Amino acid sequence: MKSTRTALIIDDEKQIRRLLRLALEGADFQVHEAETGQAGLSEIVHRRPDVVLLDLGLPDMEGVKVLRRLREWSDVPVLILSVRDDAEEKVAALDAGADDYVTKPFDTAELLARVRAAQRRSLTETGEPVFSSGALCVDFSARQVKLAGAEIKLTPTEYSLLRVLVQNAGKVVTHRQLLRTVWGEKAETQAQYLRVYVTHLRKKLQTNASAPSLIKTEVGIGYRLSG
Repeated sequence: MKSTRTALIIDDEKQIRRLLRLALEGADFQVHEAETGQAGLSEIVHRRPDVVLLDLGLPDMEGVKVLRRLREWSDVPVLILSVRDDAEEKVAALDAGADDYVTKPFDTAELLARVRAAQRRSLTETGEPVFSSGALCVDFSARQVKLAGAEIKLTPTEYSLLRVLVQNAGKVVTHRQLLRTVWGEKAETQAQYLRVYVTHLRKKLQTNASAPSLIKTEVGIGYRLSG
C-alpha cells in the first residue's frame, strides 16, 4: 500500500539528503528533496508535504528566512537540521516558527521520533499559498499582490500589514495586534503608524472611488479585511 505521508528535505548536502531519505522511507514516508531555499518553497507549494526537514545553511538564503516566508501562509511542521549548536541560533529558529531543532550529526531513531512528535503537535493543515477576495489576489509563495489582474507594488511594511489582515480575513484584528506584529512590541501605542499605512493600503487596493474599501474600520477596535 502506497504511503500517504510525505516529507520534504531542504538541504544542499547530498549525503545528508540520502541518509534522511533512507530513514524516512523506512518509516513509510514519500520523500521529496530540494537543494535551495527557493526550490524548497516551490516544492512545498507543489507537494504539500506533511513535514519539512530544513537545513539552516542553504546556498541561496538562510533557512530561517525560508521558514519565515513559509510561516506567512503555512503551519506545516518544520524540523531544523543544522550543524550549528549555538543557543541564539536555536532561539531564532524556534521564534521564526520551527517546531523542533536537531543538531547534526543526529541519531535517525531519535529524529524519526521528533518527526512524529511534531506531526502530533500540528493542529492545523497546510494553508493555501494564494488568497483571493473579489478583485484582490495575494500569492504568499511569490510575495505578489494583484488587483483585478494587475500587480500592485507594496512597500515591505504595507505587505506585512496586508499579510496579517489576510491571515485573519473576515475577523477583526485589533490595533494593538497589528502594531505589535508589524512594527514590534515597542510600537503598540503608536496608532498613527497604523492609520497612515492603512490609508496607503486602501488607496492602492481601491478598484474605484465608489466601491467600498476591502479594509473595514471597526471603530475603537481595529480593522477587518473583507473575506
